[in-house]
Amino acid sequence: KMNLRFDRKSLGVGDKKNWGRNPGFIEDIITKMQDDKTGGVPVRTVKSFLSKIPSVVTGTDIVQWLMKNLSIEDPVEAIHLGSLIAAQGYVFPISDHVLTMKDDGTFYRFQAPYFWPSNCWEPENTDYAIYLCKRTMQNKARLELADYEAENLARLQRAFARKWEFIFMQAEAQVKIDRKKDKTERKILDSQERAFWDVHRPVPGCVNTTEMDIRKCRRLKNPQKVKKSVYGVTEESQSQSPVHIPSQPIRKTTKEDVRKQITFLNAQIDRHCLKMSKVAESLIAYTEQYVEYDPLITPAEPSNPWISDDITLWDIEMSKEPSQQRVKRWGFSFDEILKDQVGRDQFLRFLESEFSSENLRFWLAVQDLKKQPLQDVARRVEEIWQEFLAPGAPSAINLDSHSYEITSQNVKDGGRYTFEDAQEHIYKLMKSDSYARFLRSSAYQDLLLAKKKRSLVGYIVCGVSKSQTRLRE
Repeated sequence: KMNLRFDRKSLGVGDKKNWGRNPGFIEDIITKMQDDKTGGVPVRTVKSFLSKIPSVVTGTDIVQWLMKNLSIEDPVEAIHLGSLIAAQGYVFPISDHVLTMKDDGTFYRFQAPYFWPSNCWEPENTDYAIYLCKRTMQNKARLELADYEAENLARLQRAFARKWEFIFMQAEAQVKIDRKKDKTERKILDSQERAFWDVHRPVPGCVNTTEMDIRKCRRLKNPQKVKKSVYGVTEESQSQSPVHIPSQPIRKTTKEDVRKQITFLNAQIDRHCLKMSKVAESLIAYTEQYVEYDPLITPAEPSNPWISDDITLWDIEMSKEPSQQRVKRWGFSFDEILKDQVGRDQFLRFLESEFSSENLRFWLAVQDLKKQPLQDVARRVEEIWQEFLAPGAPSAINLDSHSYEITSQNVKDGGRYTFEDAQEHIYKLMKSDSYARFLRSSAYQDLLLAKKKRSLVGYIVCGVSKSQTRLRE
């Protein structure tokens, strides 16, 4: 019988510092995982309601395989190694842009070798623009752009305004080619392409594993050996990231070294970056939007509580009778209306008129769960489950099968964050659908108009009273 266990020492598994640095080591593991003849991870097609999810594995299967074949005893160690592999994009979750490994029923898919980081090519912003443009032409239900992707597309459209027609034509041509492919094959390729961009253009807040800090490269004394795909250097490249070896003798710098260093630094200047003018433009737009809500910049009525003892302004802001400013602020973003108690009440009434108030009530219940004392958490988790998610629940919410499966597993060992996946799904649903309709509804428009008229009448009355006072004087 063939021994499937690897030699940890020869692969560098024993030293955790090598994990994630050696693409060859990771690719050996991925190749073995996909080899059915030698006991790889079982790849299967899963039925989900009216559709099928092809070529997927679960996070638990990957973690168990790593523990078995790399002689890892601690599951945390196996999850750490799996997360390093996922961060490089060799495996990826099919329903999430965050490339991490979870030891549960989350579905993952193997990346195509064409997109492996060892191919040493760094995509340009034009490639990213074509990809995002192509996404807008495809199945919107399955390939809808996330908020940060939509913002990136808008920025790229402004940056490449002169050649956007060319980018659009390229995207159209790729869509026509993709439509000729088999539906299952197209679904797999779409997810693999998305995962590739999740590595090279990650979600805000996630680390870009393809970048290396310029100061670190300078300390390495050999910038010419940095991967050309990342830095655009035309000299020789190596498959592994450079490693600094202090024991090497320091040699005298030659003209060739200086020339290579200049080439390297010139390539750094040409790298894609966000223009300061765009950053300033964004900051100015945000400031202009919120300037009237800052009492330190705009004089507050009736007085500024930050520089006086009069807290009437704060009392007005906390009152159940919102001012025109508060109502207007609800339209800035979905978070603004959720932060305001009166705004939430108005939004809840609107949802009740559409028979979908259970979405907001579930979201608020989960928010409240996170603040509960530890001894009450288990009881509250069961109450939320029975009210919103259990079969035959009186206020059942609409979840996708994947989120429901994860939540069902989490309920077995309930905690404050048991419903995190379900809450995120409902939040996105309300933000993209119900909130937009609320802003267009007559209820919000009438409220905004009524508060505006009331403010105008108050201003006129105040002006008349001041004029009369001056005449008396």
